[in-house]
Amino acid sequence: MLVDVGEVQIATRVVGSGPPLLLLHGYPQTRRVWRRVADALAERFTVVTTDLRGYGDSSKPEGDDAHTTYSKRAMAGDQVEVMRSLGFERFAVAGHDRGARVVHRMCLDHPDRVVQAALLDILPTSEVYATTDRQLATMYFHWFFLIRPHALAEQLIDANPDAWMDNVLGLAGGAGASMSADDIEHYKSHFRDPAVVHATCEDYRAGASVDLEHDALDAGRRIPCPVLVLWGDRGPLTRREHPLNVWRRFARDVTGRALPGGHFFIDDSPDDVGRAIAEFLEPWRCGELD
Repeated sequence: MLVDVGEVQIATRVVGSGPPLLLLHGYPQTRRVWRRVADALAERFTVVTTDLRGYGDSSKPEGDDAHTTYSKRAMAGDQVEVMRSLGFERFAVAGHDRGARVVHRMCLDHPDRVVQAALLDILPTSEVYATTDRQLATMYFHWFFLIRPHALAEQLIDANPDAWMDNVLGLAGGAGASMSADDIEHYKSHFRDPAVVHATCEDYRAGASVDLEHDALDAGRRIPCPVLVLWGDRGPLTRREHPLNVWRRFARDVTGRALPGGHFFIDDSPDDVGRAIAEFLEPWRCGELD
């Protein structure tokens, strides 16, 4: 279903019953990435999966010169409004990749809404840019390609979106055989739409501009709720400062561990991801955090 949150409509799926849990995908995926995890968690939670604005079946507004349309603040606001529209004033949330960056901003902008948060395979955006070295720039070249002024990146990706997706889905440990042919075709089909390509470029442009401005204004503020950090044991976070050490500078209460897989470890190890999230959220399920 589509949930109207004012400026955009957000594609949304709801399964299960119990305390509310919002799951957010990253680049270049959609809510589909969570389907196996969501169905397992639905035994304990009301699980909401959405497409971020600009992705999948959600609205894809044109970007603006300041890139605020795709700021993590705007994207977090969308998701809070989705949950409010569904009747959930407070909820737990987990996000992977770009979705985790939305979660980080959501925890700072809406601390009264987020009870617990899980961040999958990211470090804070400001930390990534501050510590970029040759290895990261080579592995994550798309961070620097996608932020080129409109519309160079769009024109090049639109010329051969399938080749672009083959490359991006193989980054940072890839998903190997874990991502089915149907999954890959699903993601490719969306990137054949120039509106998706533009929107997702704007997501990254926001990350290199207005999102950093928001982060600078919040320097020193830490996420107040309990945070779970998960990362792939073959992914990029294993090559840098220990993720928990980094996140403890940005959040008050941090736990976490590596799980089997690369950057796309939700595809590699959905059962492990589901168990880790369920264990972390047990206090929320039991009503200890009402």
